[in-house]
Amino acid sequence: MVADNQRIDDLRRRVQKDPSSIAFAQLAEELRRAGRCEEAVEVCHAGLAIHPAYLSARVTLGRALVELNQLDDALAELERVLKSAPDNLAAIRGVAEIFHRRGDLAQALQQYRVALALAKNDPDLQQTVADLAKQVEPQQPAHVADGLSFEQMDELFKAVPAPPKPVPHESEQVPTPEAPPLTEAHAGPIEPVEPIEPPADSIAPAGGPGVAGGERGDPAAEGHQPIAQDAKGSADTVESVTTADHARAEQTIATLERWLDAIHAARTQRGA
Repeated sequence: MVADNQRIDDLRRRVQKDPSSIAFAQLAEELRRAGRCEEAVEVCHAGLAIHPAYLSARVTLGRALVELNQLDDALAELERVLKSAPDNLAAIRGVAEIFHRRGDLAQALQQYRVALALAKNDPDLQQTVADLAKQVEPQQPAHVADGLSFEQMDELFKAVPAPPKPVPHESEQVPTPEAPPLTEAHAGPIEPVEPIEPPADSIAPAGGPGVAGGERGDPAAEGHQPIAQDAKGSADTVESVTTADHARAEQTIATLERWLDAIHAARTQRGA
């Protein structure tokens, strides 16, 4: 304490001997650190009248005004410094403290984080940022994965359509089980059936008119045309199923891309 007072006296004599000396800035800072903020403000005003561009003295003036709770004047001085030197750490911390004293915790946190980016290993700044973040930013639930809660992920999964069921190949289709044979108890007595001879005029020679009114060997007369139509219908069905599967796949990919964008945005916001 005695050494501090001795240094203050030496600097004061130096400034009194040469009023234009820039030693006034050192004198004002020593007075501020000693808690003699009113004297520091007076020395700063006198020296800045001669050296208005002396930024370190203006920072001392702003911080002394903060201690005197003259926050508007302090903010004006510190913002003037930041216009010329945006990375001035002392000025940034002074602005952060002003917002903190005013109760504007969000602005204070923002300024403290700017200061911490310049002084990453400052434990006091780290603690201040951590304490303010708990008050300002809502706490995320414990069950958060990649920035999304389980409820948000559940909503995203609900928007994703179910994968299409694969159409089994003919070789993979399960045959329809045959009905069990009828036992004698179910079928009852079997009576002999006499064979029925077709009328003579209904039997056509090879190549002649047949029973169905067409030519024997004619695919249309033997039912080949309906089979061809059934094959065509099956092909159309397979084509429509393939188109629907493709559309659902595209919708699934689009939904997953939106999900990834949401995760990326949440991570970016959390790391800001």
